[in-house]
Formats: sequence, C-alpha cells, structure tokens
Amino acid sequence: MSQRVHRRIGLTLIEMTLVIATMALLMGLAMPAVRALMNSFQTQSGVKSMIDAALSSARAMAMSSQNYVGVRFEKLCTSDNPADPIKNVLMAPQYMIFIKHEEPRTMGGLANGFRAVEGLDPIKLPETMGVMDLSQVTSDAAIDELSELSDATTFSIVFAPSGKLVVHEVRVRNRNGVYQPRNDPGSLQISNDDIFNSADNICKYKRGMFLQDDYSKRNTGTDTLELGLGREDSRTSLVIYDLQTLRAAYGNRAPWTTYLSKLVPDTLYVSPYAGNLISSH
Repeated sequence: MSQRVHRRIGLTLIEMTLVIATMALLMGLAMPAVRALMNSFQTQSGVKSMIDAALSSARAMAMSSQNYVGVRFEKLCTSDNPADPIKNVLMAPQYMIFIKHEEPRTMGGLANGFRAVEGLDPIKLPETMGVMDLSQVTSDAAIDELSELSDATTFSIVFAPSGKLVVHEVRVRNRNGVYQPRNDPGSLQISNDDIFNSADNICKYKRGMFLQDDYSKRNTGTDTLELGLGREDSRTSLVIYDLQTLRAAYGNRAPWTTYLSKLVPDTLYVSPYAGNLISSH
C-alpha cells in the first residue's frame, strides 16, 4: 500500500496564538524604551543635542564647500492671510533650516543673501520646546508683540569657510533670488521655492514654508505691520524655552518679567572654534 505524505502549510490556531502573544510581549517590553527615547527629545538636553548636531553639520559643510553656511531658526508660516502672515506665530512650530551664502548675481544683487541648502529638509524642533535669541531683548516692552516674538525666534548662526563661528549679515531669500515674488497668473516675479518664499506665495498659493527676509514691514491698508524679519547679523547665543510656559506668560501680558528674563542665566553660547553649544556656568 502506498502512503501519502501530506505537507502542512501555515500555522495552526494554537501556534498562531503563541506567535501573537510573543509579539505582544516583546512590544510591551520595548515600549518603555521607545517612550523614553521619544521623551528625551522633548527635554532641554534633547533639544540641545539636536541643535549641536545641526551646528556640527553646518560647520562641516562650510569647510567642505568653502562657503558661509549656517543654521536658520524660524517659525513655520501657518497663516492663510497674506496681510497677516505671523498671526499664529505663538502657536506655530519652529524649525532649523540649513542655509548657505549665495553670490549677488544669483540673489538679485543681494550681497548678504542666503538661501536654503538644496536637498536638506528643515528639521522640526519638538512641539513643546523652542529656541530664542534674547540678546536684543531687555524688557517686556521689547517682546510684548507677536512681531517682536517673531524677531526673537527668527535668527541664524553662521560659520565661515574656515569652520569658525562668524558674525555675518544675513538676509534669507528664495533660491531664485527674487524680491517679493508673486505667483499670480502672468506674473514675471515667480518663485516656486518650497522652503523660503513670500507671504503671498505661502499664504495664497501654499508654496514655501518660511517667510523670506524681504518683509520687515507690510502695509495692511490701515497701518504698517511689523513682521520681525528685518536685516540682521547672525547670532552667537540662544536660549531654550518651554512653549507652554511661554504661552501662559503671553496670556498674562508679561512674557519678559514672568518667564523670559529667568532664562538669561541659562543662555547657551556657540563655541567659536568647535561650533557646539556651551553654558556660561
């Protein structure tokens, strides 16, 4: 008599149950470690590590390309109103963007023009934290308006071709070098830059993420709206703040006296030669 050999394909119900139970157990054991890793980036030390890594990369790019390269800190433009592009600046997330200096002929004649480094996406900071330049802030009167908050949270740190930290005037534009581009039909001043662009293009045409430096002021019809994006030198220090605490301080109409002034002793400075963040104490 011939015997037939039956091959079993797949798993039995008991085996499948054991596999699922084992996977669930392993996931349960791994979740605390995953949570701890994620939470580490929500702390001040986690944000500092992110910034250190970005500054180190910018410094290396400056030396390898023999060009001025830096990290731009700026809030995402989330407004849909070109007449009021910073209305959500207090709630908007903040990013780090790698920028590099461009020759005036490609920047529309702007000698201090910078643009985003192509191929490198902006790096989003944790939702609960942010960074700020307090070197120009001395009182509540200097930071009680959203335009002043926009100014304090929009700044750059730049490295020279030698890799040394440098104070350099920075005006960030789109990659086309166009001043106040408009993507209206038939317009000759068009820029399709997905990183830096004009208020019109970002708010109306959803092209771009961050306001370029052409808009220090904007006429809204009744008055002049300050956007905090005027020409300025790159910075050498910053502070890390808690976003929820900052929002509460703005709600109390005293952000400097109730919160920001207390961050001054914790200012982090950029090492002139190594490029990493160092504390003053």
